[in-house]
Amino acid sequence: MVELSDYLILAGMLFSIGVAGIFINRKNIIVLLMSIELMLLAVNTNFIAFSHYLNDITGQVFVFFILTVAAAEAAIGLAIIVVLYRNYQSINVDDINAMKG
Repeated sequence: MVELSDYLILAGMLFSIGVAGIFINRKNIIVLLMSIELMLLAVNTNFIAFSHYLNDITGQVFVFFILTVAAAEAAIGLAIIVVLYRNYQSINVDDINAMKG
């Protein structure tokens, strides 16, 4: 039987990997977006685990909205990356910092 603590440990590990990905790699925008998605996945795992543990559907409803926002964020983020790559021929964060006025 999988217990609540197992889900919380998994979510904590996913969140830690996401935070480490943001702090370790500040050069590649795609890795930054993937790290943010990992952090959102960890939060969703917590919501689902507590929702199942407490027999309440509210956590699952929150997950539905978070997944909707994450999908929109990924689509818009990738569209911005494509436009930046067309203009600068790079997705390096340092190259994009040159856009500051």
